[in-house]
Amino acid sequence: MSVKKVAVLIGSLRKESLTRKYAYAVAELAPSLQFEFIELGDLPLYNQDLDDGGNPPATWTALRAKIKASDAVLCVTPEHNRSIPAAMKNAIDIGSRPVGYSVWNGKPVGVVSQSPGALGGFGANHHLRQTMVTLGAPVMPAPDPYIGSSATYLDEQGKVNNERTKETLAKFGAAFERWIDANAPKA
Repeated sequence: MSVKKVAVLIGSLRKESLTRKYAYAVAELAPSLQFEFIELGDLPLYNQDLDDGGNPPATWTALRAKIKASDAVLCVTPEHNRSIPAAMKNAIDIGSRPVGYSVWNGKPVGVVSQSPGALGGFGANHHLRQTMVTLGAPVMPAPDPYIGSSATYLDEQGKVNNERTKETLAKFGAAFERWIDANAPKA
């Protein structure tokens, strides 16, 4: 069995964001998957005129190619105003265009959300799922980690310091690998 390549989209642009730390924790706790972290901060806002003109920005082309080359996508997101951050939505929009060439169709997706608040990014998690399902991506239904009070589960080095949270993320990684196998496009 070949190693599964997973493209990782992190909804927070901050270098030291809690979301980024949790994305790296998932990767560390799922060593049988190969993770490629895709930066979203350099993506210009989606503008169909650039696709229609046949000259999309190189960063759009690179994002699309990386998603196409992956076996699955892991989205790790904070919550902004009960929804997903603009950077995450922009990446999804870029990948869904031009019409008829979406990189999301049939691509297995896993979602993890976190928030320093009690709800763990519940609104963002569900908005992200709704968007991806609309685009034809099979989104893993469970486990679906919502990490509330997320700052309290990281040590000074940014590593998860709570055994229950580590266990949750490790179970997510194992389930995600099975989800990828079960939902891989049939040859």
